[in-house]
Amino acid sequence: MAKYPAASGPEVEDADVKYTVVFERAPNNYSAYVPDLPGCVAAAKSKAETRKLIREAIQMHIELMRESGEPIPEPGNSTELIEVGA
Repeated sequence: MAKYPAASGPEVEDADVKYTVVFERAPNNYSAYVPDLPGCVAAAKSKAETRKLIREAIQMHIELMRESGEPIPEPGNSTELIEVGA
């Protein structure tokens, strides 16, 4: 399993890291982005395909950061559903 240097602290195995991914539905497609990895995005006609592409984009994004000697951000964002209404 590949290891990536974290922004601070010890190396972290990629299998242990989970980044928050935001999916957005548009009239003709879905898009996704990773708040902790600026510029890491994907889009496709279906949510399933977008999920596949964003997973690949995260892996490539981290690999390019590692090759450039940039620190890999630790996941820090999260989501929560908030019920609104009566």
